[in-house]
Amino acid sequence: MTLKLIGAGFGRTGTWSTFAALNRLGLPCYHMQEVIMNKANKGHLDFWRKVANSPPGSQHDWNRVFANYTATVDNPGCCVWKELLAAYPDAKVLLTLHPRGAEAWYESTIDTIYFTENVWQFKILEWLTPFGWRFGDMSRKLIWGRTLDGVMNDRAKAVARYNTYVEQVKAAVPPHKLLVYKVTEGWAPLCDFLGVALPNEPFPNLNDRETIKKIIRDIIKGSYIMLGLAIAAIVAVVAALWWWLG
Repeated sequence: MTLKLIGAGFGRTGTWSTFAALNRLGLPCYHMQEVIMNKANKGHLDFWRKVANSPPGSQHDWNRVFANYTATVDNPGCCVWKELLAAYPDAKVLLTLHPRGAEAWYESTIDTIYFTENVWQFKILEWLTPFGWRFGDMSRKLIWGRTLDGVMNDRAKAVARYNTYVEQVKAAVPPHKLLVYKVTEGWAPLCDFLGVALPNEPFPNLNDRETIKKIIRDIIKGSYIMLGLAIAAIVAVVAALWWWLG
């Protein structure tokens, strides 16, 4: 397979519903959930860590992660859309926008996927688990650092970054290769852009915020368990030393 569609839109711009729609249209689609939830993609997180720790613009063996996909949306693919377009010059570009604008995108992002930076329990997992530090390193450098310019803690700067980014994509991609799209527009513009038939069913409307918040709750539970185990281990070591020295 080869990439035919490259999603440039930030996460939290309807990318989960778009992911489902593209799969329904026969374009196997890549998305952050394919990195962290698809057991068949073992090693993908390490690949994206390598990307995150390489200079911007670097080319990689993209087929390592996209071999079974013809489309990508959401993080981490959107962070390297320019590199992907250079590697797959025949691909089209899909720029998803939040239906309610940059301010709503910011609120949604802070409330969900920014948990790697603003939820202290995730820091415990970073300290105590290989997955935690690998995922934290990748997301901090590639998503929040490189793509969002490290401005997510400043609402005004983050909103400005969103708007500037949208204009940058529009300016860089020829109009015939670019679709600027909101999921509230439904199937028609997407199918027309891809040259495929309209499905006779409603456009996917996935409640991804609730799904992500459930994942965050599970991570918080896991962090408490890991913290408890770490404390128990420390207490056991101290007790053993006290007994030995006594």
